[in-house]
Amino acid sequence: MTSTRTDSPARHATRAADGFVLRGVHALDNHGYFTAPVDVAVRGRRITAVGPHLPLDSTAVDIDAHGLWLMPGVIDCHAHVTFPTYDPLELLTTSLSERFLETAAALRRTLAAGVTYLRDAGGADAGVRDSLTAGHVPGPRLAVSVIGLTRSGGHGDGALLGPGLEASATVTVPDYPGRPQHVVDGPEGMRRAVRGVLRAGADWVHVFASGGVMSAHPGEPLPEFTTADLAVAVSEAAAFGRGVMAHAFGAPAVGTAVTAGVRSIEHGIGLTEREATLMAQRGVTLVPTLAPYHELAHLAGSGYLPQWAADRALATEALLADTIAVARDAGVAIALGSDCRHRDRHGGNLAEITHLHRDGLSVPEALLAATINGARLCGVADRIGRIAPGYEFDALLLDEDPGDLSLFERPGSVTGVFLGGVPVVPHARMPLAGTSATVPTGMPTGARPFAARGPSGASDEVRPNEPGHATS
Repeated sequence: MTSTRTDSPARHATRAADGFVLRGVHALDNHGYFTAPVDVAVRGRRITAVGPHLPLDSTAVDIDAHGLWLMPGVIDCHAHVTFPTYDPLELLTTSLSERFLETAAALRRTLAAGVTYLRDAGGADAGVRDSLTAGHVPGPRLAVSVIGLTRSGGHGDGALLGPGLEASATVTVPDYPGRPQHVVDGPEGMRRAVRGVLRAGADWVHVFASGGVMSAHPGEPLPEFTTADLAVAVSEAAAFGRGVMAHAFGAPAVGTAVTAGVRSIEHGIGLTEREATLMAQRGVTLVPTLAPYHELAHLAGSGYLPQWAADRALATEALLADTIAVARDAGVAIALGSDCRHRDRHGGNLAEITHLHRDGLSVPEALLAATINGARLCGVADRIGRIAPGYEFDALLLDEDPGDLSLFERPGSVTGVFLGGVPVVPHARMPLAGTSATVPTGMPTGARPFAARGPSGASDEVRPNEPGHATS
């Protein structure tokens, strides 16, 4: 489910070669394991062959990839690329234009980190998506939900900044001409709101089916919509060929959302065997977004969170491994979602792979959650998410065996990134490395080689998060 085009030539692109072959690379297979050394042939945008000792091709460039590891580009099913900070005061005092220009930097870092497809969970609109398609800025393929739908007084409906100082919902997603209404009351209000976000170009409808860890009200996050409300959202979305993603904490909210027919449960912390079994039966994917909850638990003892939020953060972290275990045992498909929503986390998306493994998935399961499982959820598994003939060559290269996956927490671990066959971050062994940007024709619009550098010319690095007030 995406509107990102893959069949238009990029502007100013020139042909460098008819194709190339990575020789002797360890490639991730369909079961989540890295193979013995194989050759991977790419022509134009697509993989044409995978196997040991492929025949020489005089029209293709041979690249020595011995000692390198190749996997599909990571598919991040839940992030917020337009969010630069957790600080509500900064959000209130930063102009809309600056926030969207900073979004361009976040998108560039995200692609350079190895994320080649991203489903934005609120904030990015159709204009951001279409700017990537047009090649105005580099970034991953993008699907957008525009803005999450919430009830009056619910999660996402503004924030209480202090006694008598209730902020409007524009704290998180600033108001601008064309931004749809997102505060919903009752089934008819839901119908109008869903039609509004679809009219605004949403690829997905995102609903807040419950409160969250940082909801303004103390106590356990509670369901915020009825089954009837959510069924209207699912029905309206389906009429336009779109799916619904539901932010849901706790068994009641998860059960309500799954019964209503949503396609994915975001977070899902606290689900039980009953809800997990229902999810597996209905093909609903869990996107657990583990990283922010470990981060919030770390902040719980720092004094930056009110006590009720600190208590809730610690209780949530204690449920993460159980949530993964329950979903895994029931056969629920699990897909990666980083929930990146801070300038110091954009580009650190792949750390979620490490968290998935530490919280209960095997190494192969975590790698598949980051690739083909996300592709299936997003409706693009027929063309991306695998290293296999016929698939678009969205991929990343590593200089070392990922082993226990801890390297994904280290900045710079991804040493090459391809988008539609184009080395947008050329590996040192690629012929294009250190040369002018000449790339094959037929690549996705917006895909061209670029240096993963920051404003000062230094390499972009993901720094540890500054203390702040996350809003998960």
